[in-house]
Amino acid sequence: MENIVVEKKKTSLEKNHLSLLSRVGKSREIYLLLLPGVIWYIIFAYIPMYGLTLAFKTYKANLGIFGSPWIGLDNYIYVFRDPAFIESIWRTLWINAGRILFQFPIPIILALLLNEVRVNRYKKAIQTVYTFPHFLSWIIVASVMSNTLNTQGMVNGIIKMLGGEAVNFLGSTEIFLSLLYISENWKSAGWVMIIYLAAIAGIDTEQYESAQLDGASRLQTMWYITLPGIQSTIVVMLILTVGNLMNTGFDQIFNISNAATAKAGEILDIYIYRITFQSAADFSFSSAVSLFRSIINFALLLFADRVCKWLGAEGLFPSNKNRVRE
Repeated sequence: MENIVVEKKKTSLEKNHLSLLSRVGKSREIYLLLLPGVIWYIIFAYIPMYGLTLAFKTYKANLGIFGSPWIGLDNYIYVFRDPAFIESIWRTLWINAGRILFQFPIPIILALLLNEVRVNRYKKAIQTVYTFPHFLSWIIVASVMSNTLNTQGMVNGIIKMLGGEAVNFLGSTEIFLSLLYISENWKSAGWVMIIYLAAIAGIDTEQYESAQLDGASRLQTMWYITLPGIQSTIVVMLILTVGNLMNTGFDQIFNISNAATAKAGEILDIYIYRITFQSAADFSFSSAVSLFRSIINFALLLFADRVCKWLGAEGLFPSNKNRVRE
C-alpha cells in the first residue's frame, strides 16, 4: 500500500514538473526578457548578501570576509552601548516621520490638481516643470541652496532691502528640518506625482460623465471619484514609505548639512558613514548597524501592511481571506 502511495506521489510530481517546463517553453520569450534582470539581481543583490556575515565577525583585511573570525553578537553589544547610535535611531524616525506628514501628501495633491487642468498643452508644460528637478543631483541642489540662502545670498539680500536682518538659514538647527522638507518636496514631488497620474488615468471615465449629469462639481468629483480611485495606489506607496523610514535622506542630508547642523542631521545612514569612513574604519561594526537597520525597516513594512489591512485597505501581502477567494 505504501509503495502505491509513493508511486502516485512520484507520478504527480513528474506531471507538475512537465507542466511547469511546458509553460516555461511556451513563454520562453518572456523568460528570456527577464533573464538579464534576474542575473543582475543574483550578482549584485543576492551574492553580496553574504557580506552581512561581517556583522558577526571581526573583519581582518588580510583574511577577507570568508577568513575573518566569528565573534557572535559582540558587535551588537558595542552598538547598543554607543549613545550616538541610539540618538541617530530616534533622529531618523523623527525626521522621516515628518516626511510622511509634510512630504507624502504633496504629490497626491499635485496629481489631483493637475488632473483638473483641461488644456493638455498647459498640463504637459506644468508636468515637465514639476518633474525636471528630480533629474538634478543633490550636489547641484545643495549648491543652488548655498548660493541662494547664505548670508550674502539672494534671499537675505531681499530681506535686507525690506529693512530686515540677515537670517542664517544654512547654519540654524531650528530651520534645518524645514529646509529638508521643502527641498525634498521641490525635487521629488513632481516625479512621484507621475505614479498617481497614471493611477488616475486608469479610472473609468464613465464615472465622471455620470457625476457631471448628476450636477456634481469638480471638487466633488475629485473627492468622491478621483481620490477613492487611487486609494489602493496611495496605500501601497504609504506602506513602502513606512517600510523605508530608516534609510531615506542620506544624499540630501549629506550634501545640505554642515558643521553647524551636523548634530541635527545625523540620521542612521550618516552615523554608519561616519563610523565607516571618517574615523578608523570598522566594517564589522557598520555591517552590524546596517543589518539592524534593515531588520527595523522590515518590521515597519509588516506593521504598516497590517495597519492598512486593519483599516480596510489591501496591503502588499495577500491575506488568508483573499487566498480563499482566489
